[in-house]
Parts: sequence; structure tokens; C-alpha cells
Amino acid sequence: MVPSLGLIDTPSLPRRAAGSLILTLRYWMQTEVHVYAFSVAANVLLSFFPFLIVSVSVAQIFFDRQTTVAAIDFALRDYFPDALGQFLHNNLPARRPAEWLSLVLLLFTANGIFEPLEVALNRIWGISKNRSFLRNQLVSLLLIFACGALALFSLGMTALQHQVSQGIAGSDVLIGIFFKFAAMTLAALVLILIYRYLPNCRPPMERVVPAAIGVGLLLEALKWINTLVWPWVDARLSREYGVFRYSVTIVFLGFLSTMLVLAGAEWAARGHRLDRTSQEPGVRNQNA
Repeated sequence: MVPSLGLIDTPSLPRRAAGSLILTLRYWMQTEVHVYAFSVAANVLLSFFPFLIVSVSVAQIFFDRQTTVAAIDFALRDYFPDALGQFLHNNLPARRPAEWLSLVLLLFTANGIFEPLEVALNRIWGISKNRSFLRNQLVSLLLIFACGALALFSLGMTALQHQVSQGIAGSDVLIGIFFKFAAMTLAALVLILIYRYLPNCRPPMERVVPAAIGVGLLLEALKWINTLVWPWVDARLSREYGVFRYSVTIVFLGFLSTMLVLAGAEWAARGHRLDRTSQEPGVRNQNA
């Protein structure tokens, strides 16, 4: 008689993917998740134009204004459709000697982004105690400088792409693919910093890195979908909101992006809990 090996019938990959998607949708249906996402999106709107002003001022230290404006215009059109991208391009500020007020506004509003995001990530990882307000502001400030440096580096690469594409004829496609991959890599690095250091704990890197890469790809897909549906969406936003449709667009895109970021963190935390659960029987069998 052959002894039973106690093998468990594991579900197939499509069934696991469908089950994981259902759990993510169930997480998205929680009321507090929408509260966190809308809070982050509102602060994205508040920090958006100060960030543009600071970016133009800093980028023009290394590049001329024409290259800087072309790089920012390219980046904006990559994220936002034609009408909104043209509106933002037309309102790009001219260079000024110092943008201290914009920098202060950027730091204040960016801290507002990380505050609800920390609470949301703490809930995801089962951390009941949030940081104090001062500690949250300190961690947020460090993340602002780190993520802002990566964003400015990405802007510099975009400016470099603009210069290279002008100097080499017929290379737009290959150069575009290279810099698109580089921009996605930088976005994943930003997400790794947020997932790893913003919660009031230290999530495992083996779960943080795949989640950051996956969400980075989903954010790129969101940009592509937004480009496809933009004419239909813009027509309705223009009818319902008039001159406020661009602000509504930024809030709406910020909300969707935040929902994807929170979904990636929830997926990482759920996988971490499953890892711990799968290890417990093995520990008990070794001790028996």
C-alpha cells in the first residue's frame, strides 16, 4: 500500500489570478479606500502647478529654456491628452530668479499627499499605530526630496532625449523606447521608496519590488487607456464642469493612480501574509 504524501491540489494560474483580482476589487469597494484616494488626489492638484514652477526653475540651471519647455511639454503630453497638455504647456511659467514661495507650497502640499497615504498603507499592512504628525512630516519631507530628485532626473532624461532626437535623424522610435523604459524604471524606484519607507513598518523587499514593478506597468497602461478615451471624457467634462474640467481631470487621474498604488500595496501585504501562513505548518512539522 502506497502511503499518502499529503499533496494539496494547487489551483491553476488563471484561477489564482482571478481570485487575486476578486480580492483586489473587494478591497477597492471599501469606503475608507476611496477616502484615502480622494484625499491624495486633492493634494496632487494642489501641488501640481508648484511642482511645474519648481521643475522649470531647476531644469533651466542645466538646460536652456527651449529645451526645458520641450522636455516638460513632452512629459505632460505623455501623461495628459492633447487638450490638457496644450493648456498646461501654454501656462508653463517663465524663469524667475527664485521660486521660494512655490517651493514652500510644494513641500506643504506634497506632505499632504503622503499623510493620508501613510495611514492607508498602515491599514494595509495591519499597523494600528500611525506616526506622530512631526515624524510623518519628517519622513514625508525625506521622501519628497528623494522622489523629487528622481522626477527631476526623469525630466533631465526627457530633455536629453529631445536633444538626441534632434541630432540623430530617424532614431525617434528607438530613442523613445529606451527613454520610455528608463522612465518606467524611475517610476518603479519611486514606488519602492513609498512602499518601503512610508508605512510605519518595514515591508519585505521581496514583496515590495514586484508590487512596484507591476504598478508601474499598470500606470503606463492607464496613460494609454486615458489617451484612447480622452476625446469622449473631455467632451463630457467640458459640458459638466466648463473651465474647471482640467482641475477635475487632474483629480480624477490622481484618484485612479492612487487606487492602483494602494492595490499594489494590498497585493504585496496579502502575499506576505500567505507566505507566513504557508511557513507555519512546516515549522510545526519540524518541531513534532
